[in-house]
Amino acid sequence: MTKFFALTAAALLATSSAYAGDADAGEKDFKRCKACHTISNGDEVIFKGGKTGPNLYGVVGRTAGTQADFTKYGDDLVAAGAAGLVWTQELLVDYVKDPKGFLSAQLDTSAKSKMSFKMKDGEDVAAYLASVGPAVVEMPADDAAPAE
Repeated sequence: MTKFFALTAAALLATSSAYAGDADAGEKDFKRCKACHTISNGDEVIFKGGKTGPNLYGVVGRTAGTQADFTKYGDDLVAAGAAGLVWTQELLVDYVKDPKGFLSAQLDTSAKSKMSFKMKDGEDVAAYLASVGPAVVEMPADDAAPAE
């Protein structure tokens, strides 16, 4: 059992480093996103942008399709959230590279995304979004072994 946890941890660390991004570079890259998205915590506008897409403050750690004051989500993104999709930096990277392909892989091949913009690389933007949002507390899996 210990070997399993060690291998799982090693795999997660390897995956995380593959998606490591530069938050400073991501702030510059986010300028391409501001036509549709803003980043605001309610009290402070961190990055002023459009309202065609949801506010991306706190997107890392949020269930997909659930930004409370945004009503224009596509049905498939809402369905992915209802099925348990919670945004991580890694998942955001995959989504911004190919939104339709991402949702097709999450749901089925007929899934569509309202986001038509694609980024060649999304690691830096995902790192930036994580850096300006609230700290994300990872919850242990339900089937995790109890602490000793």
